Amino acid sequence: MMLTDRARIFRSAMAAFIQERRDAKLKGDEHEGDKAGKYEYTAWIADAARRAHYLKIATHPIKFTHSAIKGATSAYYRPDDFSGYDEIGTHSVTTGFEKDFAIHDAKHLDVYAFLGVVVEGRCFLDWILDDDEDMASAMSDDSSVAKAMMASFKRVATNGESVVSHRYAKQVYWLVGDETIRDEEYHLLQPLFSSTLEHVVHRDIRNSRDAALSARGTTKNEATYSDHYTYPDLVKRIVGGSNKQNVSPLNKQRDGINYLFSSLPPKWNSRNRIKLLHVDSIFGSFRWFEDVSEILKSLADLLLPDPKPNRETREKREALEQALALHLALFGESIRLSEEPGWTRNPDCRLPLCEKIWLDPERIELPLQEADEYGDRELGTYLAGEWRDEVAGRFANWLNAQLHERGLKTVGDVEYRHWARQALRDVGWAAPARGGAAGGRA
Repeated sequence: MMLTDRARIFRSAMAAFIQERRDAKLKGDEHEGDKAGKYEYTAWIADAARRAHYLKIATHPIKFTHSAIKGATSAYYRPDDFSGYDEIGTHSVTTGFEKDFAIHDAKHLDVYAFLGVVVEGRCFLDWILDDDEDMASAMSDDSSVAKAMMASFKRVATNGESVVSHRYAKQVYWLVGDETIRDEEYHLLQPLFSSTLEHVVHRDIRNSRDAALSARGTTKNEATYSDHYTYPDLVKRIVGGSNKQNVSPLNKQRDGINYLFSSLPPKWNSRNRIKLLHVDSIFGSFRWFEDVSEILKSLADLLLPDPKPNRETREKREALEQALALHLALFGESIRLSEEPGWTRNPDCRLPLCEKIWLDPERIELPLQEADEYGDRELGTYLAGEWRDEVAGRFANWLNAQLHERGLKTVGDVEYRHWARQALRDVGWAAPARGGAAGGRA
């Protein structure tokens, strides 16, 4: 058979691959004997074709679930097998899509390497799956032999008629019917690990880390930029132990490293729950400030059993009351420091005047607005200090309501007056900017 120029390119690439394998295995031994015969061109390709069925194309090799699994089915999906899904998955890989393989035994990795040889921008396997005539003729001068070899290699892309799982595969029985005692009412779900998706993620992480390392500079080279932050809280999952190639070829390329992103709940910032606008009182947010919820719980737990009014009870109660007062002072200060003066003049601010003056004391320094509903009366109210009594009263009402929610049904006017006095005594209230009677503590 006369080979085309393109077929000669294929044959040259195959011959170079086989020669490289021969040199690596025999290492120039002059007494090669029968071993050398294995690397005769046609003999090696025929043997590789015979062993091809031990490899299966896969995007989700089963051994990623458990490396001791043998004989189970690995899944292969192309990017266009799924569409219309917003979730991240194998179908999200639109560029850099690489096929992985499920391999029965690592001794067949040479077949995988052969199928991965690239000619004209595509690997041998792609040309085989396309039934490329030049690829076939490059394998053997006998067309019938070449056809048989092509068919054998194509077995890597076929699975048996049945799908086989394994006891190590962590199956999940999912109830789809109503009768829990009937086996037919369950679907067996098999969680799958996408090596193809992991490979893209792994490459991006490594590239980002390399770029950050380069940007960080050395003792000789200055940093190119200051922000080197890449992926936080990564976990390395090492798959395959000392025989990473037994899991899959791509796993071997990653040295068994498969990254897991952090799935911890976000660290809650209490400021996210402090609502300043569109609320009728700031105390609806106070409970979410720092440790206030824990202090409220401790106070309720102390008072619920109706403890004896002895010294120990009094000291515990006073400590919790002082802790609440301290948090109330810090709460007000944190808002005053974080907001621009005059923020309470926002039309969406529905807080009562006393809370506005408490949380935004510098508003009295700003020019009065025509739409200011309080007008000139506001400055007098601030300097007279009436706002402190009102805030303390609103705090007392709020605390009674919180304790009532926690089971203390008897709290009332006596407790109200006590909480208000405590607030006026223990909270460091903001002093007015223009002096006056309201300065310092009440």
